[in-house]
Amino acid sequence: MKRVNLLASNYMKKTNFSEALQDILDKDPRYQEEAYHFVREALDYTIKILNKPADGVDRHVSGTELLDGIRRYALQEFGPITFTVLSKWGLHETKDFGHIVFNLVKSGILGKTDNDNIEDFVKGYDFKKAFLSPYVPEETSSAGPLNDGHEEQA
Repeated sequence: MKRVNLLASNYMKKTNFSEALQDILDKDPRYQEEAYHFVREALDYTIKILNKPADGVDRHVSGTELLDGIRRYALQEFGPITFTVLSKWGLHETKDFGHIVFNLVKSGILGKTDNDNIEDFVKGYDFKKAFLSPYVPEETSSAGPLNDGHEEQA
């Protein structure tokens, strides 16, 4: 996957986040407002877990790094209801995260390099596997759930 560099410059790069978000929502109603706040928080989480500096060029996060951070942050915050929460906000595939990121880039909240592309967010991971599988019980043994493999004594 191609490297994407996203700059999270205190979310006040060219404009106020709230004002920019309202403008984005007016132009692109696909995603709920909460989805943008979540991606913003997930970016901060990703920067923190990757030990990125507080400012500067080295604060950049790749698309792959961000997708992994989003997945980890979502599971941490919402646990077994993660898939449901994200779906309610209009998020159904990793490309949706890319659309949110690039809407924030267009509004001046996030920065990017010339090589950054929405396609870097395509097929990052399967939503169901990423957000449901961690909570699906493991297969039970062939003995079955009621039979522990021991025969009953008559």
